[in-house]
Order: sequence, then structure tokens, then C-alpha cells
Amino acid sequence: MEYSIGELAARFGLATHVLRHWEDVGLLSPARRAAGRRVYGTAHVTRVAEILLGKEAGFSLDELRELFVAPDRARRRDLLRGQLTQVQARIARLQLSQTLLEHALRCRHEDYQSCPHFQAMVLARLDGIDTAEALDHP
Repeated sequence: MEYSIGELAARFGLATHVLRHWEDVGLLSPARRAAGRRVYGTAHVTRVAEILLGKEAGFSLDELRELFVAPDRARRRDLLRGQLTQVQARIARLQLSQTLLEHALRCRHEDYQSCPHFQAMVLARLDGIDTAEALDHP
């Protein structure tokens, strides 16, 4: 089956300029008819789905291009492991953010800046203690 750029974009709820951009960065390479119009096939549909999944996994377009052209399984696994490490770090930062915000909302003090626990965390940070450690700092 063949798709025009509009049909392929509509299938995934994307704007056509997104597919053009992905072509510009080397992620898609549609066939062209004599009139210069882009024609996409089943392999392109699959590639768009792969790009969307990769973006959901946190990969940038450059990282996806590298992943797609990786010469072997070992290199792909290295790229996947690297991305997993980055995702785990982002999750840890978000969990820390959640903890800080939950504490601020639970705090009985009228102003969080007057909270002794908050002041202790600020002092700990001034002493060079990481925020995660500062949360538990006496």
C-alpha cells in the first residue's frame, strides 16, 4: 500500500511538516514520483511507529538515527542502556521534586520559608549536601 505525506501524517495524528523534518534529519526516506511528490510504503509506516516509540522512550531524533543505523546488536544495546540510565536519572530527579513539593504542601507553617525543616535543607545545601541527602539531613 502507498501513502501520500498527508495520509501517513494523518494515520499517526502528525503534521506533515513533522514527516518532512524527519526526512531532513535522515530518519525517513520516501520514494518520489515523477512529479516530485513523496510516496510512503509499509516500511515507512513501521518506521514512523518506531520513531514515535523511540521518542516516548526519551530518545532525541539524533539518538534515534544512531540507533537505527547501529552496525550491530551490541551497539544498539549500548545505546539502549545509555538511554535507560538517562531515564532512571530523570525519574530520580522527578521523585525528588515530588517529595519536595509534597513536603511543602504538608507543611504546617504558614510560609514554607519559616519551616525549620526547609531551613535545615537550605543550610545543608549551603554546606554542599545533595538535595536528596538534605531531605534526610538532621
